[in-house]
Amino acid sequence: MAAPPREEWSMSDFEIGKYIGEGKFGKVYLAREKKSGYVVALKVMYKAKLEKYRFHAHLRREIEIQHGLDHPNVLRLFAWFQDEERVVLVLEYAARGELYKVLRATGRFTERTAATYVASLAGALAYCHKKQVIHRDIKPENLLLDIEGRLKIADFGWAARSNAKRHTLCGTIDYLAPEMIEKKAHDHAVDNWTLGILCYEFLYGSPPFLADEQDDTLRRIVRVDLTFPSTPRISSEAKDLISKLLVKDSSKRLCLEDIMKHPWIQRNAEPSGSCIKKRDLGEVKPVLT
Repeated sequence: MAAPPREEWSMSDFEIGKYIGEGKFGKVYLAREKKSGYVVALKVMYKAKLEKYRFHAHLRREIEIQHGLDHPNVLRLFAWFQDEERVVLVLEYAARGELYKVLRATGRFTERTAATYVASLAGALAYCHKKQVIHRDIKPENLLLDIEGRLKIADFGWAARSNAKRHTLCGTIDYLAPEMIEKKAHDHAVDNWTLGILCYEFLYGSPPFLADEQDDTLRRIVRVDLTFPSTPRISSEAKDLISKLLVKDSSKRLCLEDIMKHPWIQRNAEPSGSCIKKRDLGEVKPVLT
C-alpha cells in the first residue's frame, strides 16, 4: 500500500462519536484524534467481509490512490491502520454530507450552484488526470460537501492509475460512458462524460438517459439520445456545455481545461467553490455524541 500503517495508530487514539454512514464492508463514524483534537471520519471495514468478496486487492488500490492525492476538492485520506478484525481509514470529515441528499431535497440546482459544482469537479479531475488517476465512478453519492459547502470527490473504489487505455466495465449505469457499455477500451475521457451527465442532473433533477428498463438506458447512452425538456428553462450556454461533453467519440469531448473556460462556467460559478451564504456557514457543527 502507498504508506505503511503507522504502528502507533489504533482505535484507542480516537474518541469515537456518532455513526454517520454505512458501506458494503463496514461503517463510518465521526471521531476525534485525542492528542490533537482534530475531527475526522473513520471508515471501519471488517476483514471477514473483505475476504468474503475478495476485495483486499481492490482496497489496497483504493488506499494507494487516494492517499497520494492532495487537492481542495478531493477528500483526504490521512492515514490507515489495521487490527486482527478491521481495516480503518482515517478520512477528512465532510460535515454537510452527500451531495446526493442535497440534490434530492431540493429537486434540482440553480445554474449558479450547478456551475460552481461542475467547475470544482473539473478542477479536481484535471488534478487527478495529471496524476494518471481516472475516477470512473463520479456520481452524486460519491460527492461530499465540507462545512463551508465546498465539494469533495470521495470513494476511489473504482479508480485506476493508468496512462494507457482500460477495459474494465465499472461504475453506475446512468453514468456509464458509451465506450464502457460497448466494452471498448477507455481512458480519462470517461470522467469528462460523467461531468456532462452530472451537469444535466444538477439542472434537471435526473440523469439524461433515464428509462424504465436498464437495457433502454444503456441503448439511449450508446445512441447519445440527448434531449432537453422545455421545463425547467435552462440557458443555452448550459445546454452547449452539456452537449460538448456528451459526445460519443471520446476524443472529441470538451477537455477539462476548456470546461473551466466555458462561458457558462465563467458567468455562473462561484470562485470560492461554495454556494452557501456566509450567514449559514455555522449551521452544521461536528458533534461527537
